[in-house]
Amino acid sequence: MSTGSSPFQITHTIKLPSQPTEPVTVVAAPGVSDSDFRSAIGCSLFEQWLKNIQSEKGILADGSLSLRQVLIQGVDMFGKRIGFLKFKADVIDKETGKKVPGIVFARGPAVAVLILLESEGKTYTVLTEQVRVPVGRSVLELPAGMLDDNVGDIVGTAVREVEEETGIELNLDDMVDLTSFLEPSTGYKVIPSPGGCDEELSLLLYRGSVNADVITQLQGKETGLREHGELIKVHVVPYETLWRTTPDAKVLMSIAIYEMAKKEGLLPHKN
Repeated sequence: MSTGSSPFQITHTIKLPSQPTEPVTVVAAPGVSDSDFRSAIGCSLFEQWLKNIQSEKGILADGSLSLRQVLIQGVDMFGKRIGFLKFKADVIDKETGKKVPGIVFARGPAVAVLILLESEGKTYTVLTEQVRVPVGRSVLELPAGMLDDNVGDIVGTAVREVEEETGIELNLDDMVDLTSFLEPSTGYKVIPSPGGCDEELSLLLYRGSVNADVITQLQGKETGLREHGELIKVHVVPYETLWRTTPDAKVLMSIAIYEMAKKEGLLPHKN
């Protein structure tokens, strides 16, 4: 493994066990600094991607594809760690010699929580309304958050994000991992956009009972960490209409798994 630079280009060479005779060149795009480049090639997002492509089910596993070059295009820091990494991988189909689409937006694992609250015989869901610049509008979503790394505390992160975004304090023991009901081949995760992003989601469930006053207090509550740019408003929505209330994929995936798990008797009894 080596790193080099010239007045024109910063490069790094790696050797993958899955293709020992074909070294991979990692290159910094114009505008990517030497320090950002070094941070990128050593960060958990890039290291996990390399592990994924060489895993038993990875794209390099059967030898039909080869990774030739990676172009590091952009790095966004969250404090002292890389939050988002943008790169382009030149993956070649050995039979045809053609490139496989390989633009990657790496952001790593995250977790979201479907909160179901029973009140006076009716079930409600707690959503957050946040400004989402990428889609140009506000979106109603499940409370969610990114994990700090690939071995992050999924349940702990979920509980913390719910408290920050809604003000609700959840008990860790009451959480149910909906994605644990999936087949092992899925890695017990859902992948919202595999054509462009590496994000893998754990979807959790919380079920509780509250009086009507709690529902009223939550509706329209403003929360979030303003110092981090979070502008959040809480919405409480009847569960029966949730599926058509929001375009948030986390909501729709959670409903699908929850309903199927309930149908098959997989859900534990509520405490």
